[in-house]
Amino acid sequence: MFEKSTKSNRGILLGQDNNALVYLVAINLLVFVLLTFIKIIYYLSEIPIEFFYKQVFDWFTLPAITDSFLSKPWVIFTYMFTHESIWGLISSLLWLWAFGYILQDLTGNNKLIPIYLYGGFVGAIVFMITVNLFPALANHVATLGPLMGAGAAVMAIAVATTTLAPDYRIFPLINGGIPLWVLMVVFVAIDFATLAGSNAGIAASHLSGGAIGFLFIRQLRRGNDWGTWMNHLLDWLNDLFSPDNKHLIKDSRENLFQNISGNKKQKTSEITQQKIDALLDKINQQGYQFLTDEEKSFLKRASKEELL
Repeated sequence: MFEKSTKSNRGILLGQDNNALVYLVAINLLVFVLLTFIKIIYYLSEIPIEFFYKQVFDWFTLPAITDSFLSKPWVIFTYMFTHESIWGLISSLLWLWAFGYILQDLTGNNKLIPIYLYGGFVGAIVFMITVNLFPALANHVATLGPLMGAGAAVMAIAVATTTLAPDYRIFPLINGGIPLWVLMVVFVAIDFATLAGSNAGIAASHLSGGAIGFLFIRQLRRGNDWGTWMNHLLDWLNDLFSPDNKHLIKDSRENLFQNISGNKKQKTSEITQQKIDALLDKINQQGYQFLTDEEKSFLKRASKEELL
């Protein structure tokens, strides 16, 4: 099943304008470039680099001290897109692309951003609780560094993907491929091992993000989509700034259908194309695996006739 979904869906997702995975990668890159550019200006202006962190960087990262967080609550959102080192950024984006690519392939285009944000938000809350509640960390909270990076958000996506398809195989040339659950065990074990150290708050953040990814998929299988309200909000914002975009394709298809004239063969061809478009939209929103057997068979026939 997964091989079929890969073949049918990936080209659609990677080629469309509103690709959620591309958006997330782009935001992470843009924030890094922006902060690095400002840091370069500080350096070339011979301003002590400590002032950059105090005046700029600290306004994007999540502090360990509760009072500092309350003075800039927006960092619960910005921290998950903020990276200090290029290697940290590359690591996050590689994991994000690897698991996010598979998740979009299996569930469509509207689950990735909600899972990313849920993982990031919950990771931030758990980080604050951990470093301020447990004595081993609370006694040194003033010296702990802030939380930054996409670790918790990416962990949520990784666990969600593995929960959805634990036997999905990567690197097929290595003994038929490595199941996702094996990679996930290694991923989780690294964070679990760091719980007994000064980075326990970060590890707890990542693990809690993973727990949210697991719960998201469990609820989705029960018919409860935790991302519905978030997608509706994003659609509303998109319509607010680009009111004509949402209905442009739909209206053009409806007008084409209403103005059909000519012989029966031409009408049948256009109706068939309309059905193909509807099924491609369904794959985009829900994923290939949610198509019925009849719909999959129809797409297969359309592919053979080179209508796709």
